[in-house]
Amino acid sequence: MAETAKDAARHSVWLEGKARRHGRGGGQPSGLDLDRIIQTTVRLLDAEGLTGFSMRRLAADLNVTAMSVYWYVDTKDDLLELALDSVYGELEELPDPQDENADWREQLRTLATVYRGLLVRHSWLSPLAGRYLNLGPNSLRFSRTVQQVVLRTGLPAHGITGAISAVFQFVYGYGTIEGHFIARAADTGLSPDEYFRHALSASAEAPQTAEIVEQSRGFMAARGGDTVEEMMDRDFTFALDLLVAGIEAMVKRG
Repeated sequence: MAETAKDAARHSVWLEGKARRHGRGGGQPSGLDLDRIIQTTVRLLDAEGLTGFSMRRLAADLNVTAMSVYWYVDTKDDLLELALDSVYGELEELPDPQDENADWREQLRTLATVYRGLLVRHSWLSPLAGRYLNLGPNSLRFSRTVQQVVLRTGLPAHGITGAISAVFQFVYGYGTIEGHFIARAADTGLSPDEYFRHALSASAEAPQTAEIVEQSRGFMAARGGDTVEEMMDRDFTFALDLLVAGIEAMVKRG
């Protein structure tokens, strides 16, 4: 059992030489390749989420048999890991940590913002975090850039991973909730603004939540923002500023 657990901890499509398979032997359907399979997987995940995705559903969309997909990937987990790295490829315009004239604060804000956008666009991404080792080239490029930017802050070496966790686990949580909220609104056929108004109205009428909703209205009015998008942007910006200020304070503390 111990050896099996060790094997599971080491498993990754990127470590086992299976990421660039072009089909095993002959007989695979013409017009089908791994890139097309991954792109279709991402599209289906965006449309139907993890719970609605299956290899059978994927094969039907590709107009092939389910067994045809297995010419290119061994398991559904392998395919999900490939799809995970594929969407990280959307993060093309990353800041250059070697640019000594650039402000690390703005670079960190940029990285946090693009990561948030990724989580919102692909709400299925967040449940996969930690499920896979996520060692694909696109993910590693993003992680490497994050690490190098945080190194520029002047924090001591023992604080680097903590700073990365503070910023990007915050972004993970924020982007996850935002993405799920937008997906939930879409499922009801309402816009995010309509869904928010209905939810707030219902909560204000319920005896157990009326008081806290009334208090929250004051906070929301002070913050401003006419739409859900504006409100979430303002909260995200302020929260991120708090984290940057915390890093600056820790650097001064030495």
